[in-house]
Amino acid sequence: MAKTKQSARRKKFDYNQDRKKLKKKFIKKSNPRIENEQIRNAWDNRKSSARNLQEMGLAFDPNRSLPIKKPSLLGRERQTKAPVGIVTKPYVLNQLEDEASRPEKDSKTLSSDLIEYAQYMIREHSDNYKAMARDEKNYYQDTPKQIKRKINEYKRCHPEHYNAFINSLAVPQPMAQ
Repeated sequence: MAKTKQSARRKKFDYNQDRKKLKKKFIKKSNPRIENEQIRNAWDNRKSSARNLQEMGLAFDPNRSLPIKKPSLLGRERQTKAPVGIVTKPYVLNQLEDEASRPEKDSKTLSSDLIEYAQYMIREHSDNYKAMARDEKNYYQDTPKQIKRKINEYKRCHPEHYNAFINSLAVPQPMAQ
């Protein structure tokens, strides 16, 4: 049987292909970046993914780790056995539990312009949202409800800042003479 023309042709070097980039791409695919710091530090590249996770006490395949009750023909329930692995790195599990138990920090913040806008409106009109809507500094023509929502957002995102601002309004200003 005759060989195809392409297999008989000698291989030529492709000058348009970046070999360094190809190697990086291959390495990145073979060793993906692990986002979680605790797992990344305990990971052993010489072992398989299943073995690494088993040593950390984590599940590689949730279908195998959680036993499922299978009904038998005789009517009594039978449980499948889950593979029991030896956890050699329990500190990873403890660190993950500690991280999960910490309360999530509210990272939402407001722009300085919006904070100044809310402070100006409160300083000038206190709680009168209809007057705020008619104010000349209401450049975006916000409705009373929109202004109320923005002020409540300011209260929620910066409670200490808001309380300090309200307290400074309550203190009477000394008269300049």
